[in-house]
Amino acid sequence: MKGRKQAKIKVFLVDDHPAVREGVRCCLTNDGAFSVVGEASDAPEALKKIKQLAPDVIVLDVNLPSLDGGELARRLRQSVPGARILAFSVHDSQEYVVRMARCGAHGYVMKDTPTAKLVEAIHSLHKGGLYFPPGMSDAILAPESKPSSGVEGETALTAREREVLILLAGGLANKEVARKLGISVRTAETHREHLSHKLNIATIAGLTKYAIKHGLTPLHCSAPEKT
Repeated sequence: MKGRKQAKIKVFLVDDHPAVREGVRCCLTNDGAFSVVGEASDAPEALKKIKQLAPDVIVLDVNLPSLDGGELARRLRQSVPGARILAFSVHDSQEYVVRMARCGAHGYVMKDTPTAKLVEAIHSLHKGGLYFPPGMSDAILAPESKPSSGVEGETALTAREREVLILLAGGLANKEVARKLGISVRTAETHREHLSHKLNIATIAGLTKYAIKHGLTPLHCSAPEKT
């Protein structure tokens, strides 16, 4: 037993930015305790690869182009129940942390934190622990409120969120929404994420049906799934 090499922690990276994946991969590879067994840039690729690779820990970007990060976390928990999920995000708001925790993430780390924190979080998850920002425990453990429905749900949206919803339902992609409203693509993605959270709807098709139902867009504007 003495001198026996300890097995490396198998990590899978899901992030739509190649530079981010490269940076995390280099950080973990240089550490020596990890083996990055695979990577994906979107949800379909992740779901396709992860089941075969059976990673110990999945580092999951909260904002992905093809599917809400929370919904992907739910699917991953079903597909690879033995894997631990670490949400990796640019957002530090309580809303995002609570959302990911309730969708099955075991931890949440900001992208601008020192790499030592990311390493610490992965080790913690691999040992069976949780790793969330300080002071978030009460919010995570609080009873989940039911999503609004009907006209009340629509009025709960901000004016900007309604604008984004109308454009998405009209068939515009995130980049086109950003250009139309004069905002950054990341901001457009954030508004879309908020819509998904508030309405409990993860897909563009679902958001389109919601917009039609509540008179925010005409029936002929129903759109195919877009990123």
